[in-house]
Amino acid sequence: MKKSYKFSFSQLSPQALVTLSFVSVILIGAYLLSCPFASTGLALNFVDSLFTSTSATCVTGLVVVDTGTYFSLTGQIIILVLIQIGGLGIMSFSTLLLFFLRGRFGIGSREIIQETLAFFDTIDIGALLKSVFIFTFSFEAIGVFLLTIRFLFDMPLGQAFFTAVFHSISAFCNAGFSTFPDSLTAYRSDIFVNLIIMLLIVSGGIGFIVIYEIYKLRKKGFTFYKLSLHSRVVLLYSFLLIIIGAVFLFIFEYEVSMKGYNLFTKFLSSLFQSVTARTAGFNTIDISAISMPSLFVIASLMFIGASPASCGGGIKTATLAVIFAFVKSKIKGSKNVNLFYSTLPFRVISKAIVLVVFAILTVIIFSFLVLVAEFHNTPFADNGTLFIKIIFEVISAFGTVGLSAGITPELSSISRILITIVMLIGRVGPLTLAVVIATKDEQDVQYAEDNILVG
Repeated sequence: MKKSYKFSFSQLSPQALVTLSFVSVILIGAYLLSCPFASTGLALNFVDSLFTSTSATCVTGLVVVDTGTYFSLTGQIIILVLIQIGGLGIMSFSTLLLFFLRGRFGIGSREIIQETLAFFDTIDIGALLKSVFIFTFSFEAIGVFLLTIRFLFDMPLGQAFFTAVFHSISAFCNAGFSTFPDSLTAYRSDIFVNLIIMLLIVSGGIGFIVIYEIYKLRKKGFTFYKLSLHSRVVLLYSFLLIIIGAVFLFIFEYEVSMKGYNLFTKFLSSLFQSVTARTAGFNTIDISAISMPSLFVIASLMFIGASPASCGGGIKTATLAVIFAFVKSKIKGSKNVNLFYSTLPFRVISKAIVLVVFAILTVIIFSFLVLVAEFHNTPFADNGTLFIKIIFEVISAFGTVGLSAGITPELSSISRILITIVMLIGRVGPLTLAVVIATKDEQDVQYAEDNILVG
């Protein structure tokens, strides 16, 4: 007798559940944004609504239409909900849903937490999930309160409050969406707005695990060396990347895009752009007007991205630290890979290498595909600058940053679909997506050793 096959979501791997949750939310969001009530004029076509929904859910910030004028209040609220789900969707749609269905955290739930938050077996899942939501809504609420006070000087109370809510959630979730047509360029000299947005971006970008660990140590007396290796690496590399990025941008843009600014505004703009380039996507200077070296600096920061278990994308700061430690050990001829007086296991090193290679291949392949879609019959001499802008756009999409040199609305439908795929890859994670695509586990087969010349 033939057995009937019954599908169950419990049969899916944690990686597949995470990916499926994102795709489901994106499709629902695309449908809602394509409805007439979401727009102030003509309804958005499906490709553009899919692009916008993916950008919001994957907390990227790339836009094909102006968020503040094209979308109605309902449409802006839909985008805001998608951003919030995108920042917390992995937990709320996967682990939390399983908890409510089963009444407990099983092995599958723990695997989802480990896949999405990249932590250890000893973590208290219930306490961590509770902390994630408490931290998120607390930071966002503080941001709303402070930004509302500031925006009251420029607009009525109702508008000031909604604008504050939108930008606070967008900043903490590292989304980069803004209701202002020129992002935050009007506030480039406003230290109050800059500091609040930067603090929200950094808080959402260092990872929930780091915040959770700092919170747990608050009563024991916080010191840097009481933190885990992960948290120390994340904090150190995040700080270094922000400072190094700000210094380079200050030098390269001093007499270019920031020409005419006073010294304080130049310093503030450099710092803000370095922070937001990591994964947030806001801007206080015109990205299309910056110098080529600065474009490279920002692209590098976008590719690295935020930290593991955060709202941001990219290869992540911890991955960069592991790669640096690995290269350093090979140059020194050391057998072990050490970081902060700790030896890293091989599985962590191999995962970091695979992640970086997959990320590089993703950027290369999709940059090529977009170039083919846009300029397959165009000589380089005619549109050479667009070559750089498209690569910048793809890196921004992969890092879920949202900064653009201004070509997003000009892309064809095919290119927008390609960028949509890159945003999903960047948010879900190249390694997670690779695991989802692989249908079978390859057996560990060892053959006779042989040699090959390298370098």
